Amino acid sequence: MGVGDVAKRILLGQKLRSSQLGETLLPKRIALPVFASDALSSVAYAPDEVFIMLSLAGASAYVWSWKIGIAVALVMAAVVASYRQTVHAYPSGGGDYEVATVNLGPLAGTTVASALLVDYVLTVAVSISSGAQYAASAVGALSGHEAMFATLLVVVLAAINLRGIRESGTFFAIPTYAFMVAILGMCSFGLLRLLSGSLPDVESAKYDIQKAPGYEHSITTFALVFLLARAFSSGCAALTGVEAISNGVPAFKRPKSRNAATTLLLLGAIAITMMLSIIVLAKQMGLKYVDPHDLDRLTENGEPVPGSHDQHAVIAQIARAVFSDFTPGFYFVVTVTGIILVLAANTAFNGFPVLGSILAKDGYAPRALGSRGDRLAYSNGIVFLAVMAIILIQVFNAETTRLIQLYIVGVFVSFNLSQLGMIRHWTRALKTEKDAAVRRRMFRSRVINTVGLTFTAIVLVIVLITKFLAGAWITILAMVVFFAIMRGIRRHYDNVSLELAADEGDKVMPTRVHAIVLVSKLHKPTLRALAFAKATRPNVLEGVYVASDPGQTDALLQDWDDRNLGVPLKVLFSPYREVIKPIVDYATEIRNANPRGVVAVYIPEYVVGRWWEQLLHNQTALRLKGRLLFTPGVMVTSVPYQLRSSELARDRDRDRVRAGDLRRGRVEERESDRQVQR
Repeated sequence: MGVGDVAKRILLGQKLRSSQLGETLLPKRIALPVFASDALSSVAYAPDEVFIMLSLAGASAYVWSWKIGIAVALVMAAVVASYRQTVHAYPSGGGDYEVATVNLGPLAGTTVASALLVDYVLTVAVSISSGAQYAASAVGALSGHEAMFATLLVVVLAAINLRGIRESGTFFAIPTYAFMVAILGMCSFGLLRLLSGSLPDVESAKYDIQKAPGYEHSITTFALVFLLARAFSSGCAALTGVEAISNGVPAFKRPKSRNAATTLLLLGAIAITMMLSIIVLAKQMGLKYVDPHDLDRLTENGEPVPGSHDQHAVIAQIARAVFSDFTPGFYFVVTVTGIILVLAANTAFNGFPVLGSILAKDGYAPRALGSRGDRLAYSNGIVFLAVMAIILIQVFNAETTRLIQLYIVGVFVSFNLSQLGMIRHWTRALKTEKDAAVRRRMFRSRVINTVGLTFTAIVLVIVLITKFLAGAWITILAMVVFFAIMRGIRRHYDNVSLELAADEGDKVMPTRVHAIVLVSKLHKPTLRALAFAKATRPNVLEGVYVASDPGQTDALLQDWDDRNLGVPLKVLFSPYREVIKPIVDYATEIRNANPRGVVAVYIPEYVVGRWWEQLLHNQTALRLKGRLLFTPGVMVTSVPYQLRSSELARDRDRDRVRAGDLRRGRVEERESDRQVQR
C-alpha cells in the first residue's frame, strides 16, 4: 500500500461496498443532530439580530422583542407543518427542488436549486465564521486570525463528512444534544428564578442605549413598522436549515417519510422553545445589545463605553447571570454554544451533496457530483461546498455581521416556490381522488401549505425590502449566476446527447484505413508498435519520422534499410524543429484526400513505475494526442512498452491490502509469493 493510500485510509476509513449503503442510514436519534444542527444553532444568533435591530430606536423598543419572537415562531411552525407534508409526498430527497420541478416546471426547479445552493454555501460560511468569532473572543491568540481559523474548521468538517454520513452523525450527536440540554436547562432555570423573583440582571443592564441617527426623536408609525420589519426579517434567520430534512429523507431508516416528519416536528418544537425562552429572559434581565460596530451608542452614566469594551453574546450574558452561583454551568453553556455554531455547517454538508447528486442526475450539474466516494458519501459535492465556503470566508474575513446580510434570501425563495408547488400538487391530486377520507387529508394538507405560502411570501417581501441594499443583492446575483450555469450545463448535456444519438449512417464502414506508426528511434517500442499495427491489417501502413537533424535522419534511414522491415518510412522535414505540427498536418492531409477513410496513428509509449520518471518521458506523446483528438477522422492508439521500473508499480498494486483481503487469506498468499521470489 502506497503512502497516499495509507493517508487516505487513515483520513476516510476503509472503503464501503455499494451493497453496504443500508448500513449508513440514520435512526431518528442520529438524524436529529445531523439535519437539525443548523436550525438549532440559529438560536445562538437570531435573538442577537432581533435586539440589534430594535436597539436602533433605543432600549424602549425592546418591548416588541417577545412579539417579534412569537411572529417568527408562528412562521417556523407553519414552515415545519408544510415540510411535513412535503416529506410524505416527495420522499426521494429532492425536497424543494423536486416539488418545484414536478409541479411548476424546470425553470422554477432550477430557481429553487440555485437558491438552495447559495443558501447552503452561506450556511457554512456564516456558521463557521460565527464559531470562529466566538472562539476568538475566548482565546486571545485567535484574535485577528478568524478567517484562517474558520478555513481550518471548514477543512476539518469536510474531512469528517468524507468518512460518511453515519460516522459524521455519530460524531456530531453528542455536542448537539449537549447544546439542547445546555440551552433548555439554562432557560428552565432562568424562568424558575423569574417566577421566584430571584432572576438577576445581565451584565449589560447597567448601560443605556443612545438612539441611532434618524431615530433621535419620536418616530413615525411608518418608521416603526419598518424597524419592526427589519427586526422580524433578521429573526427569521432562525428558519434556515428547516428545509434540510426534506432533502435528506433518503438518509433516514425506514419508514423514511414518517421518521423524517417526526424529526421535523421535534426540530420545530425545540427551536421555538429555545428561541422564545431566550428572548423573554433577555428582555426580563434588562439586556442592552447593539451592533458590534456601534458600541459607542452604549453609554454608562451618560458616557460612551470605552473602545475596548467587550460586548458578549446574548446567550453568554444570560448564562453568566442565570448561573451566577454556579460557574461551571456558565462555561458549559458558552462552550457547547461555540461548538454548535461550528457544527451547524454539518447540515449543509449533508444537504448540499445530496441536492448536487440529484441535479447531476437531471443534467443541471456536472456528473461528477453524482458519484459516491469510497465511504458512499457524495465526495465531490462535499469538496465543492468546502471550497466555495472558504472563498466566502476569506472574501468577507469571517465577519458574521457582513455575511448575515446575505443570509435567508435564498432559503425563503425556495420556501415560497416549494409551498406553491405543494398547493398545485394537492389540487391536482384532489381532481382524481374519490375516497372521502383521503380527500379530507389532502384538503387539510393544502390548507397547511397555503398558510405556509402566505407566511413565507410575507417574510420574503420583508427580507427583500429591508436587506436588499444591506447585501441581499449579492445573494440574488449569486442565484442568477448559479441559475445561468445550471441552464448552460443542461443545454450542453442535451446538445451532446443529440450529437451522440446513433443513426443509420453510423453503420457505414470506412473505405480504407491508413495507419502510421510514429518513429523517434528504431528501438523495441517502435518495433512493437509496428508489429501491432501490422496485426490490425490496415490498407496502408507506414512509419513516420519528423526530421530536424540531418545526421540523425541519415542514421535512422540507414538502420531502417538494413533491417528490411517491409514498411516504408515517411520523413517529414521540420525546418523549425517542430514535432507535433508536421504530424498533425500530415494526418489531416491524408484524411482530406479520402474523407470516407480513417487515419490510425500508433504512438509508442514508455510505461514507468516512478512518478518522477513520468516527467522525463512521454511528454511529446501526451501533447500530440491532445492535438490529434481534435482532428476529425483520426484514431489514436497508444502502444505501451513496460520498462523495468514499471514492475515497482505492479508490486505496489499487488501488495495493496483491500477490504476483505485478510478474511479471504489473500494477505498470507502474497506473503508466501514474496518468500518464494526471494
